[in-house]
Amino acid sequence: MTEPSRRAARPRGMRTLRHVHGLALVLALALAGCGKAEEGGSVWLPDVVGSWAVESLTTGGRTLHAPEAARVDIAQDAATGSYGCNGFKAAVVRDGESALTVTPGMTTTMACEDMEFETAFARLFTGRLTIDRGPERLTLKTADGSTIAMTSKPPAAAAPLTTTEWTVESLISGASVSSVPAEAAGKAHFAIAPDSTAGGSLGCNRFSAKATVEGPTVTFGPLTTTRMACEGAAGELERTLTALFGSGPLTVKIEDQTLTLTAADGKGLTAKAASAAE
Repeated sequence: MTEPSRRAARPRGMRTLRHVHGLALVLALALAGCGKAEEGGSVWLPDVVGSWAVESLTTGGRTLHAPEAARVDIAQDAATGSYGCNGFKAAVVRDGESALTVTPGMTTTMACEDMEFETAFARLFTGRLTIDRGPERLTLKTADGSTIAMTSKPPAAAAPLTTTEWTVESLISGASVSSVPAEAAGKAHFAIAPDSTAGGSLGCNRFSAKATVEGPTVTFGPLTTTRMACEGAAGELERTLTALFGSGPLTVKIEDQTLTLTAADGKGLTAKAASAAE
């Protein structure tokens, strides 16, 4: 058979078909590993990143149901959230394909209603935790078999600074956060109206003032107050708030239903938005 005859006898498209199949295999393998393999062979699970509402804890043969505010927001290398009342921050490190290691960081130290749950949650959400991921669900398991059961939850809409009544829950001094004394709990509250007037209670006396909101700050003008003599925890709280409100621009931060106001010297407060029932 002559050379032109051999070329004619070869089925058309055979070489092209083999090339396409080989390219498809390469693409499939590349896509299968996309987003997983990283430097040093370590692996990150991107579907663990997100906002999670804590449903319950199982530990010591018991199930503890979570308060509504308990949550964990997981990023690539950090986590923030609420134990149900106190807020926390933590570092998160990838640990293979099915685990992560949590190192707790700063947390608030308020006296809260369900301290049993808060304490258990803080104890479990640390160290190496294995991952059980399901549709819209995430369960983290500790070495002793205790679990944190969570469900996916979009971030809650933050309460607006104005038109919301804020109840002071804790006082900030630099890196230290302390809850309002029990005798004064719930007594200090305030609201800022859309017309830039503010008013409420400092813990004993009522007050009113002008409040100027500019970008991420609010500045209270001179306070006009009633003149009751205030002693004890309520009086001390009132003096602290009076000094804070008169210290100049306060940086505003709102997460969900919690407001933080911080002065330039690091002093400040956290306050909770009143619910509709309140």
